[in-house]
Amino acid sequence: MRQFLLYIWLVSSLLFCQRATIDAFTYINISKQCRAPSATKLFKASSSTVVEMDTSRIEKVRKSVDKLKKVLEREYISFFDPMQCEYYSNDVTFVDPMTSLTGVEKYKGNVDMLASRTLFGKFLFADAGIILHSVEGGDVSLSDGSISNITTRWTLKVTVTKLPWTPTARFTGISVYEVSEDPEGVLVKVNKQIDFWDSINIVGTQGEYGKVDKSIAIADFLDQLKPQNGNAAASFTEMPYELLRRGKDYEIRRYPEHTTAVVPYTRRDEAFDLLGSLTKGIEPLSPALMTVPNDDNAKKTMAWPLLYKSPSESSIPQVPQKILDKFQDPIWSDCEIETVGSKVVAVGTFRDASVAPIVRKADRRLREAISRDGILIPSESDSFVKFAQYDAIFSLGKRRGEVWLELNSITGHPWANSNSS
Repeated sequence: MRQFLLYIWLVSSLLFCQRATIDAFTYINISKQCRAPSATKLFKASSSTVVEMDTSRIEKVRKSVDKLKKVLEREYISFFDPMQCEYYSNDVTFVDPMTSLTGVEKYKGNVDMLASRTLFGKFLFADAGIILHSVEGGDVSLSDGSISNITTRWTLKVTVTKLPWTPTARFTGISVYEVSEDPEGVLVKVNKQIDFWDSINIVGTQGEYGKVDKSIAIADFLDQLKPQNGNAAASFTEMPYELLRRGKDYEIRRYPEHTTAVVPYTRRDEAFDLLGSLTKGIEPLSPALMTVPNDDNAKKTMAWPLLYKSPSESSIPQVPQKILDKFQDPIWSDCEIETVGSKVVAVGTFRDASVAPIVRKADRRLREAISRDGILIPSESDSFVKFAQYDAIFSLGKRRGEVWLELNSITGHPWANSNSS
């Protein structure tokens, strides 16, 4: 009860700072660049008639839109420090699943609070950050000069410091910007921003976003603030990844290019022992990743990540020579060192032991969840299941198991052309 009251206090404090009304909004289809029912048109300052668009005028508007998109990119990278307020109308409206506010100063104050740049923000939050994955849209019509909505795709995280266990909440989603040219024709400005969360706002079968009740958003936020107790001990340091989507019942992640040690196995404990001996003297990474073909006669494999390419590096660090020398011993003749390229994977979690019925059930749930949200499943994944284990094989406590589905950029997903690193 004490924890619950803390949760309520936190959300109530947040909602107290902002007007909590949300405009009704209809479905938005990503495949149509999230266009509003009618795009913004360009008007003369002193007339209500549409300006006849000539080529030079259209080109000027396009350049203004491109400039605004670059401004948005800079603001995301710096977490709106500074926020370039001249690119927002004075009565700009901001709407997300929990809050709604109007006015450029309130808009800026909301961002500054999350970034701990206000007194209230410093009291509640720390380590806030946002990663921009893409900026799309802003097309200018040749016929009437209307400007389509601009859509950004992002990942946001913020740590709540006033709860003893300092939980970090993560949100992924899109922002839809309604824009127009200002009356003087100098800048294209943001009139309205509507945010949607991947975890609650995907309501159609093709990835469409739509409004949900505010109580669902609050519950989603509170659920991330619960303490995580009783977890089994992790076997190794986890390989870093970029969270692309925190969806309902799944995540989408991007893993960096890395090297991995791979061994075929019959018994999983024997594979753990063999890879443990091979990597003795260095610190491998988690998770251990098992690939189990549907054909019982095919070989199962276990892979341990060893080294990865960080954003500051031009290549993966070299595998230590003492590891490579071990391959001269016949005991490791079936082991291989492989280079794995950067990849995007869909991930579903389970907490029970990694036995066949549990793993295959989790795999089915993952496939159903991403299909529901319009993510295509590569046909080549139908012949096997892939699952990850993070804790030591005989450890006690709440286990962390996952099933993985590697997504194919050719068949298409929203991050195929992401500008994230």
